[in-house]
Amino acid sequence: MRWPDRLVPFLSVSPEHREFRGDWTSGDSSLVETVDSLLDLGGFYGIGEISVTHFPGTGFPEADFDPSGPVMRGIMAAAQSHQVPVTVHVEVTRLREFEQMLADFREVTVIWAHGGYAPFFLAERVLERHPNLMYELSARTWQRHPRSPDYTILMNGVDVWPEWIALIERMPDRFVVGTDASLRSTQSDEQKIRSVQNLLDQLTPEARRMVAEENLERIVGIRD
Repeated sequence: MRWPDRLVPFLSVSPEHREFRGDWTSGDSSLVETVDSLLDLGGFYGIGEISVTHFPGTGFPEADFDPSGPVMRGIMAAAQSHQVPVTVHVEVTRLREFEQMLADFREVTVIWAHGGYAPFFLAERVLERHPNLMYELSARTWQRHPRSPDYTILMNGVDVWPEWIALIERMPDRFVVGTDASLRSTQSDEQKIRSVQNLLDQLTPEARRMVAEENLERIVGIRD
């Protein structure tokens, strides 16, 4: 790797990638074997983002696979064996199956991409029920999401809703920030980074440090 001190790679076999879509559709166990063999090689700090359930978007079709189905369970078992976290994109339409997966693999840290765009009361409930769940905030801090304005946690384009601030401050070890898809344009990347900084500026210093850095470093094993 050219920059081993700057890049923390995750392994992705998401169904949004054409080369893996057929394996997800057929439930082919060889996909899990691929994950396991690649993790054996080393160099990966986690698995994901796995868009197991994802509404359609620009450039990729809808994915609606069972988060507690055989392929995802196989991936979770591989993650448990190799002691790495898994980042998954699961919409709230599959929340029941997602919670079953979390309960069945309590030793695996699961990073919920964008928090499934879950409304506040569901986010709080799932975090309280599942201590192995981390809530990832990418795209939640944007002023407006292209798919739905309801996805943002901002009440006026700038200020985070007080309820969300209170939840993050109450569970500062359960949240991480991110940008979602990047490198599409300099303007887009700058906007996403500003949105993350805007959120962090509204947290207390201790929570800011944990959400911005320490939690992710702990999850991937580069911080004690």
